[in-house]
Amino acid sequence: MDSTTFERLRAIVYENSGISLKPSKEAMVSARVAKRMRTLGISSHKEYLQLLEQDTTGDEITRFLDVISTNVTSFFRENEHFDFLKELVSEWLKNGKTKIRAWSAASSTGEEALSIAMTLYDVLNGCPYDFRVLATDISTHVLARAQRGVYDSSQMEKVSSAMRNRFFQPVSTQRGCDFQIRDEILHHIVYRRLNLSRPPFPMRGQLDIVFCRNVMIYFDDATRNKLVAEIYRLLLPGGFLFTGHAESLSSLQTDFTYIRPTIYQKK
Repeated sequence: MDSTTFERLRAIVYENSGISLKPSKEAMVSARVAKRMRTLGISSHKEYLQLLEQDTTGDEITRFLDVISTNVTSFFRENEHFDFLKELVSEWLKNGKTKIRAWSAASSTGEEALSIAMTLYDVLNGCPYDFRVLATDISTHVLARAQRGVYDSSQMEKVSSAMRNRFFQPVSTQRGCDFQIRDEILHHIVYRRLNLSRPPFPMRGQLDIVFCRNVMIYFDDATRNKLVAEIYRLLLPGGFLFTGHAESLSSLQTDFTYIRPTIYQKK
């Protein structure tokens, strides 16, 4: 891939997702674009770039972003967040709160959103409670996988046997025995495609909890500032933002109050 083509592809990624690719990512971009080129029967990067630039529907740009996006996730990743969430929801229960709205902003294949939902369900323990989890991602490919709710044994390693037995059912597949999330959890989750670099977002009502983890590391400060300001707007007073351990709000202009590393509150 020549440098001019790479720079234009970098610009398209930034314009359409807010992801700021470093110059060192040229080999990664070339390899991932090659997958789309093989599918389309295109032989040169320049030809594929031309296709993107002439894409009036946005369909190919969406597919391009699907292959470029990095989707690394797992159940109960950064587990201390879920320990904090248990304590928080238990306190809300004691204070008479009966409704929770949570958002997994970069949900990938769904493990984070399911971890939030299972944690809430576990703490509520049959209490009549209205809770919903919004799961969003820019990649239509990973959202489709999330909606299926099926995971192989390697993906289930961080799920306790108690939660596995309670919230999943084994299903036979070509690769052996997989695990499908039960409807009692799945019906609490809504999946939507969302571009985090383009606020304002069309949420209905305000949120109590936002997990926006391990995605802001791909944005520049201008995009981060817009995103964090929008999350602040969407949260109810007293609501919480959870970020990834490689992320900090210290360099941003924000009204969030620091609670502990990677946890912030809207006072």
